[in-house]
Amino acid sequence: MTTSIETSFTNAPTTTPVLEMRGIAKKFHGVPALQNVNLTIYPGEVHALMGENGAGKSTLMKILAGAYIADEGEIRINGQPVKITDPAVARKAGINLIYQELNVAPNLTVTENIFMGSELRRGQFLDRQSMKLEAQQVLQSLGASFSADDVVGNLVIAEQQQVEIARALKDKSRVLVMDEPTAALSDRETERLFEVIRKLRNDGIAIIYISHRMEEIYALADRISVLRDGQYVGSLTRDEISAQRLVQMMVGRSIQDFYEHQRQKNPGAVVLEVRNITDTRKKVKSVSFQLRAGEILGLAGLVGAGRTEVSRLIFGADPKASGELFLRGVKVNINTPSDAIAAGIGYVPEDRKDQGLFLEMSARKNIAINTLYEDAKAGVVNWGSVNRLATEAVENFNIRLANLEIRAVDLSGGNQQKLLLARWLAIKPKIIMLDEPTRGVDIGAKSEIYRIISELAAQGVAVLMVSSELPEVIGMSDRVLVMREGELVGELDGSLGKEITQEKIMNYATGASEVSAS
Repeated sequence: MTTSIETSFTNAPTTTPVLEMRGIAKKFHGVPALQNVNLTIYPGEVHALMGENGAGKSTLMKILAGAYIADEGEIRINGQPVKITDPAVARKAGINLIYQELNVAPNLTVTENIFMGSELRRGQFLDRQSMKLEAQQVLQSLGASFSADDVVGNLVIAEQQQVEIARALKDKSRVLVMDEPTAALSDRETERLFEVIRKLRNDGIAIIYISHRMEEIYALADRISVLRDGQYVGSLTRDEISAQRLVQMMVGRSIQDFYEHQRQKNPGAVVLEVRNITDTRKKVKSVSFQLRAGEILGLAGLVGAGRTEVSRLIFGADPKASGELFLRGVKVNINTPSDAIAAGIGYVPEDRKDQGLFLEMSARKNIAINTLYEDAKAGVVNWGSVNRLATEAVENFNIRLANLEIRAVDLSGGNQQKLLLARWLAIKPKIIMLDEPTRGVDIGAKSEIYRIISELAAQGVAVLMVSSELPEVIGMSDRVLVMREGELVGELDGSLGKEITQEKIMNYATGASEVSAS
């Protein structure tokens, strides 16, 4: 994601901290989640809180918001110790947390949402006029384009987010915590949110901003604090921020260790050949390419270029209008995902929650679901085999979970993605297609997923990887195919020793190479 918003940053803090968390510790069932964590926040700063999934960020913020009570440690507001025992106490202290999953009542008006639980009264009756006027004033201060009378369910996600921010401002918030606030926003909506955040900062409100997206941190953060394995690692000022230092702090290793894949100079035989495939919606236009054993083939291009559509056509998830597929030189008819699975093709889709995982099912069943039939005897599931498969997968993929019965929905994004990978690799595919394999996961999980992909290629599995992250495409791919408007428009072959660069990819993706050639 790219934003065009100008950047402006506060100087190093010189005032009294608005918030101090000292020596915070928390255990769940005897297992430490936080150990001696410190966090200092100053008025009028955007303070990014970073770390892998499971590093303790959410636990620390829930303690601050009163959802959990710390086992040890102290919280100070404006230098005075406070005991936060529940969310009401936190709000009274001027602390508000806006979760990634918004907490709004869609059937009520904006005013009713802003004053929910703290309604103004005139005698025995609600003072609706005063609430509306105050709500409208807060919305105006945010530059909101909607009215206090609007029904929240009719607003877009970005506007609903503003309703939550307005509620916090109405409560005279001193510290506003935003947890992955751009996860469901478009680039345009993200830019608008950034404008609101900068305005709040200029008004003296402290923002604790949780995000995995480096570009957002560079655009917003005055300071950054990093947690790793439930412990405070350190903080950086704006001038000290760099990708190298952040990665080192978050995962304990350098950014150069991310992409462990060694490019194949002599890839194996062609295992998949795609000839002139098109789809019924004209999103894919006569695409042809080959994929070799042990090769990682990157598929790059701008949003809407047709990359996902190509992988879905190969997998039989969408109908082909024309074209042919060949596996090891033999023509095959793949019209459904079942045909693809039978042919040894796996597919990790772009949207793991809607198209990949069975969120309410256990981790064990999610891992084994593609192989249940082959392990069954007389229609009875072989649970011993299922348990062995799931246990091995959890170890091999370093999936962090309390037990195999935990639901997929309760896992972090990175662990969900590894769970999905484990399921598809359980069928021992000869070809695996990965659509945005590291989207929405933290840096540590990315590194582990890259390791898994590299190991698959080393074992001779052919990998087709669709990704919007150019560093990922460049770091992991032996070859890169570039799409534009449904067509393959370029190929970059790193296995021949030629350099694959962002500039070359973008020249093909945007058509700039054709313009310069003419």
